[in-house]
Amino acid sequence: MKLEIEAEDIDAIAEKVSEKLKPLLSHIEGHGDEDTIFDVEGGAEYLHVDPSWVYKQVSLKAIPFFKTGKYIKFRKKLIDKWIENGTVRPVPGLKLVKIKG
Repeated sequence: MKLEIEAEDIDAIAEKVSEKLKPLLSHIEGHGDEDTIFDVEGGAEYLHVDPSWVYKQVSLKAIPFFKTGKYIKFRKKLIDKWIENGTVRPVPGLKLVKIKG
């Protein structure tokens, strides 16, 4: 059995595959918006917290940041790594055993 595919169909398939791969490739260093730099307000918006919380974390040196003059800045890729390192992983389900006695 021989199957022939039209050039337009191949292009449509390639476009769909490309759309599906874009989100996956954006997590690889050097792709997507990983080099985004936030100011305090942008970092707070990205983290869904108040800017006052961000300032507090900076004063405690609990969040990765850098300064350009007097301005506090954050690299998105370092914030993402900081979040990943602080993520609590679920414990696999434990089986409860009832002891007779």
